[in-house]
Amino acid sequence: MKQKKCVFFIVSILLSLILSIQVYAVGDGNLDGGGGSMGQGTSQNSWSPGNEGVRVTVIRAESHDPVTRPIDLTNKHPNIAYSFGKVSKMSYIRGSALMIDTNPYEYVNPAQSLPRIISSKSLGQANIEQIKSYFTDEQVVRSIAGLTGMDFDTLVGGEYRLLLEPISFLKFQGTLIAVTATEAALYDEMLSGGLRAVLPTVAFQNLPLSMFLETPDLGYPAWGGPTSGIRSNSEIKSSLGLGIVRFRDVPPEEPEITTYDYEYRTNTEVITAVEVSGGQSDPDHPVSVTFSVGGRSYEVGEVYYPSGDSQLAWIRWTTPEQPQTMTMTVRVRGGGGTSKGTLHIKVVDLDENPPPDPNADDRNDGFTRPSVPSNAEVTSASWGVWRPWWREYWVWHSGDEDDDGYWCDHGWWEFDLDRYSASLTADMRITTDEKSPTATGRTMKSGYGFQEKVTTHVSTNQSSAVTSAQNAVTYFPEFQYERFWRLLERMNGGYDMTHEFKKNGYSTYERRTHFTPIWYPDGSYTPYTWLLDCWTPAGMLSMNLTDSITIDGNLWSDWHIAPQNPE
Repeated sequence: MKQKKCVFFIVSILLSLILSIQVYAVGDGNLDGGGGSMGQGTSQNSWSPGNEGVRVTVIRAESHDPVTRPIDLTNKHPNIAYSFGKVSKMSYIRGSALMIDTNPYEYVNPAQSLPRIISSKSLGQANIEQIKSYFTDEQVVRSIAGLTGMDFDTLVGGEYRLLLEPISFLKFQGTLIAVTATEAALYDEMLSGGLRAVLPTVAFQNLPLSMFLETPDLGYPAWGGPTSGIRSNSEIKSSLGLGIVRFRDVPPEEPEITTYDYEYRTNTEVITAVEVSGGQSDPDHPVSVTFSVGGRSYEVGEVYYPSGDSQLAWIRWTTPEQPQTMTMTVRVRGGGGTSKGTLHIKVVDLDENPPPDPNADDRNDGFTRPSVPSNAEVTSASWGVWRPWWREYWVWHSGDEDDDGYWCDHGWWEFDLDRYSASLTADMRITTDEKSPTATGRTMKSGYGFQEKVTTHVSTNQSSAVTSAQNAVTYFPEFQYERFWRLLERMNGGYDMTHEFKKNGYSTYERRTHFTPIWYPDGSYTPYTWLLDCWTPAGMLSMNLTDSITIDGNLWSDWHIAPQNPE
């Protein structure tokens, strides 16, 4: 690892645990957590691991109104010089002012001790599973109901939530204070950055990241950003330092998904990418990204970029064989972040609407020739990958009379951008079926069939990041280029993939054929094909393709009906 040879670095540790409900739980805990290691502080500004608690407020689910005075639970007996009273995050967000309270600090030591809430280097990582289990335990909820003055059955009846906020007992300027994450952010703003300057990690990393939401609730979003690293005051106020217990009679507040970040086809290899930014990522301070989807997690390491810039991070995976909607979570480890912590994905099956069996007596007297459609077409894409390299800068440090001094490398990381690209070309060709007895060249009678072949070619200088053009779907003029279509079959693999019609179940000879309707008028007949699912980190490549044959007459003219020969 490159670094200044005179400096030691502390590596942050990521915590991200998926939680489960215990057998005797009376609610569903909506919280997750993270954190990292911390420095030791100073005699005037420090935090002792374990000096912590949790503020609990009962909230009406429908209106988001606090309905009880918050209570602070802790295993400690802290001698607090001042706090900020009993005010919940919900009240601060709604406009309550931050007020210093020098009255004796009120707290409750619960009969059932709290689990560790805030991670630390000396005591280790907090176990979110234990925290979630604790606050959904029936006896704990009964105790909270009694302490807040709520009837237990009313509390768990479905109209209320428990809002949880981690509390830290901090020594600030030689005085022990009690703050929630939101209060720390508001106090820091009041002091123009004075709290962040002396207690950056505990107050602005480990405290706010000890609890955040897995799914949106009570107007707060799910947190999809990094689970370690110092967070901004705005991030803390809007999204961090809270957990919610929901009671089972009311389903979680999940907004209806009407738009999707990605739409994929079934059984297709795809590339999913997000943009990562924030700070600088280099081998001394690396960023990694974990994508979780379909019960699997994919970690992408060495996501490097210079300060003020960004980098695409992506995974290559295969969609399920059945159509469905999916949620992909994206977690960033290190100093970076991404605006897309949750991706909503729709997987569709293009093979669900093939044309029906044409009949000899079909008619369509009102048919008019439609215009050929055009879908999104992108035939090339480019992207870059930052490559860090170390620029040495050696400085001589003079010694004293007994020391001749030493050289120290005060160099820094610089970056080159490796550029990559991909392009797609393709051709569509339709030919009359050889079982059509009167077809000539590219002219045939209606009622007979034709074959189709789509040839593709993908060029790229980063094959690991680019898929072949995997799907081609053909639409037909007799259906106004909608209603029915054919998903072509992949005939081979690789960047020179070809596609043809699947075997037609209505073909006597099981030919790869599409039958034109017998009523189709004379003239040009033009199928349209959309070639798609050539995926790159910069998006999908696709093409619009057409080809034509000529209709002249119909198959009835090939039939001769004569009277029966007399004996």
